Amino acid sequence: MIKILETPRDALQGISKFIPTEQKAKYINALLNVGFDTVDFGSFVSPRAVPQMKDSHQVIELLNTESTNTQIVSTIGSLSGAKRAFEHDKIDGIVFPFSISESFLKKNINSNFDKVQRLSDDLIDLCVQKDKNLKFYIAMAFGNPYGDKWNTDILLQWTEKLLNMGVSELILADTTGDGTSENIAKSFETLRMEFPNLNPGVHLHTTPKNWHSKLGAAYNNGCRSFDTVIGGLGGCPMSGKALLGNLNKSFAHIYC
Repeated sequence: MIKILETPRDALQGISKFIPTEQKAKYINALLNVGFDTVDFGSFVSPRAVPQMKDSHQVIELLNTESTNTQIVSTIGSLSGAKRAFEHDKIDGIVFPFSISESFLKKNINSNFDKVQRLSDDLIDLCVQKDKNLKFYIAMAFGNPYGDKWNTDILLQWTEKLLNMGVSELILADTTGDGTSENIAKSFETLRMEFPNLNPGVHLHTTPKNWHSKLGAAYNNGCRSFDTVIGGLGGCPMSGKALLGNLNKSFAHIYC
């Protein structure tokens, strides 16, 4: 079975012109009627870092959650962000942007490996207390454009560490779009061999020219959970690179 995590949050966060709260809520409510497995609706992060997401606490209260089975999650970058998210009962879980690149951790959430491991423990404990879901991105899962060392052994070591800490839902992310189809295939194949019950998802920042081969590399090596954005908008504004766009929802016509 294919699972789709639709992420309007990733689409909207790179748009500089502020979109009115009611307009965001209307769009996300439409997504909730589609039947996605999960919708990442917004984020609880610094409004200085991501101004478009400053109204997430208002958007969530305008969402019609009574008539949908879609899980609603938000992205957070700190313990305080997670606590703010869980002030809203409509939120089913949080997504944390972990990375096996310390350079990217610094760029994205101003952190390092020591800090992020302590934060991860706190997030796991909080989610257990609140009975909420927790998903971890593993950014730079398919390579590293910042000069940090990368190979599948590093990916395996961090995956094992996170699983031992209590993280059970992982999403491998090509945040900067630099991962090759070969590395995507290698990463999923390696994890499938070492952790056959894990079933990680994938988050691909792609262009119209290379999405098909990258998606195929993940799918052909066992991935069945995909992050998408209708229209393919978005990207990471903290990466220091141009926003490439996200995997377009239209891929489902090929694989579903």
